[in-house]
Amino acid sequence: MQPDEVRIYEIKRVDVEGALVIDGFPSVGLVSSIVANYLIDTLEMEQIGIVECPSFPTVSLVRDGKPQHPVRIYAGSPPNTRAGRVADRIVAFISEFQPPPNVIHPLATAILTWVQEQRCGLLVSPEGLVVEPAPGSRDKVRSHRPPEVKVYGIASTRRAQELYIEPNVTPFLEGVITGIAGVLLNEGRRRGCDVLTFLAEANPEYPDARAAAKIIDTINHILLRSSLDPEPLIHEAERIEQQLLTIQRSAQEHGRPERPASPQSAPMYR
Repeated sequence: MQPDEVRIYEIKRVDVEGALVIDGFPSVGLVSSIVANYLIDTLEMEQIGIVECPSFPTVSLVRDGKPQHPVRIYAGSPPNTRAGRVADRIVAFISEFQPPPNVIHPLATAILTWVQEQRCGLLVSPEGLVVEPAPGSRDKVRSHRPPEVKVYGIASTRRAQELYIEPNVTPFLEGVITGIAGVLLNEGRRRGCDVLTFLAEANPEYPDARAAAKIIDTINHILLRSSLDPEPLIHEAERIEQQLLTIQRSAQEHGRPERPASPQSAPMYR
């Protein structure tokens, strides 16, 4: 394999036609990773595949005594969905590590190709929108955070923009979306494939559980229409935040960059 060649391997065959697909690669405030982890844990999704590339980190994440590939694919179903839901199945691509720059484009295009081949439905990228931190500690920054986190949205196609974005969230009209989400939007527009990006105001200096919780609530309200209770979202997201911080600290001990992964920062591995 070439250093930037990406392959997707299925370890369990599951019918995911029409599924809602979540991009769970690290973003500003690790919003994408927290969202994907929350859905995987809450919905008890099962692993159905992995994504392989020679440039991925040579690590095994061990959880509950089981080795985990650095990039994994999960599938499951939302509970007790109401009328108007977009999909009966959810698929999540997830990683705790930010892909190196040379892999971002082939990785995003491989994911979109897989989504089309599997005849999945919408592809959603949860993202953090950078909010400059106030001076002081992490807790002080949080105390200065406005009580309501605002969510913006953009779609790759006019149909998806009119159907999902404009009636529900503030359209994202000007700015730059980088990384996996940016490539997915561009490729989705080129291929006529529906890709949505929801952006919540987030602090780039640390994993932002509150921003992730706001996007989870947004996805649930617009797309899943399930019985997920929004009240415990922040507490659960904070638990996942601590898990991700633990992984980051472990990476730092091995000479990794100290800054949390974000599309604007250096990759967490080389």
